[in-house]
Amino acid sequence: MSLYLFIEVLEAQEQWEILHDLGDDVPTDASNLMITTALSLAPTMQPHKIKMSSNIPLARGLGSSSSVIVAGIELANRLNQLNLSPKEKIEIATKIEGHPDNVAPAICGDFAVACYFPDRRQDSVSHVKHYFPECDIIAFIPNKELLTSASREVLPTSFSYKEAVEASGIANVMIAAVISGNLPLAGKMMQEDRWHEKYRQKLVPHLASIRQICNDEEAYGCYLSGAGPTVIVLCPEAKTERMVQLLKALDSTARIETLSIDREGIQVF
Repeated sequence: MSLYLFIEVLEAQEQWEILHDLGDDVPTDASNLMITTALSLAPTMQPHKIKMSSNIPLARGLGSSSSVIVAGIELANRLNQLNLSPKEKIEIATKIEGHPDNVAPAICGDFAVACYFPDRRQDSVSHVKHYFPECDIIAFIPNKELLTSASREVLPTSFSYKEAVEASGIANVMIAAVISGNLPLAGKMMQEDRWHEKYRQKLVPHLASIRQICNDEEAYGCYLSGAGPTVIVLCPEAKTERMVQLLKALDSTARIETLSIDREGIQVF
């Protein structure tokens, strides 16, 4: 989606220095996640002064940490001329992040489906990039953080075979619907998720209200973004203005963003 981390590499110097206004919790030296990621690939990399800015909200389920990991990989790739392929970047990022859910689309853009085999030393990640049908994307971003660790604690440690088959079937139909351009069916399947949303519902009580609005207004559907608390709404362009008004009325403190699909992933200028 059209939310970005921007990195500008400035002059070389003796120590790493990160200039940003992202808050005191984001390091400004070599302990920054972007730099530790880059140095894990290129330990002798020349330090630089770097300007960092971002419009990705922190701890909202929108992949802010993943974007920093991806930036670190690209920083090492460019400064040390590693010539990494997109597949190699995704594998490296997945091993650092622990899953490909956010890093794969951040690297390749558009609609990315990926799986991870953590026990494999090579070819540990398989991914497919596909065109996502045109639609408007509305992000309902609550004015409160939800740490991924807290959101993961409410998930079950296992599923029965029957539950796993049902959950996988729903996810498979959702992906097939996206690929075939059937957003009404894709949205319906998103709202039938069995993997995580019902367990996280108590942490994101606004999800049920937004889902009701989507159903009443005949939007395509909505889903919990990552671990939450952000909820993403997919809708036809003709319904966007009305949906934004209703979401603002639901919570005046929430940030409502109308976004687009980023088709490119990482870009270097």
